[in-house]
Amino acid sequence: MHLGNSEADNHHAQWLLEIGAGSTMDDNEMIQVPQSMLCANLNTLINRIYPGIGNPRPQEDQYSLDRIILCPRNDEVHDINEATLQQFNPVPDAEVYKLRSVNSVSEADGMHYAYPVEFLQQLNTGELSPALLCLC
Repeated sequence: MHLGNSEADNHHAQWLLEIGAGSTMDDNEMIQVPQSMLCANLNTLINRIYPGIGNPRPQEDQYSLDRIILCPRNDEVHDINEATLQQFNPVPDAEVYKLRSVNSVSEADGMHYAYPVEFLQQLNTGELSPALLCLC
């Protein structure tokens, strides 16, 4: 995270330090987030972090390198990635190619592991590719 030297940036930096120290929690151990930092919905958040993402002209590499949305859970990361990719569509009416993963587990050491296809498709880890990948 990069902050400037404005008064607002210094105030934000101090707020982050107080969160880290645990001094901003109320009796229920909740942190009050300033109204100016809240977004009405996911699309508003994406458009605030990635302005002009739907622009058909490709952005410079630095555009993506300077921006990030952090999440604590993989399912949230997946949802945000899906919503972001839907907005990042250089050809609005392009044909979408749906690529599905293999839905089986091979035998290892003579043992057969039977996993339901639904279980395999819902796995969402950083090490595995998605069960369904849509490309245009």
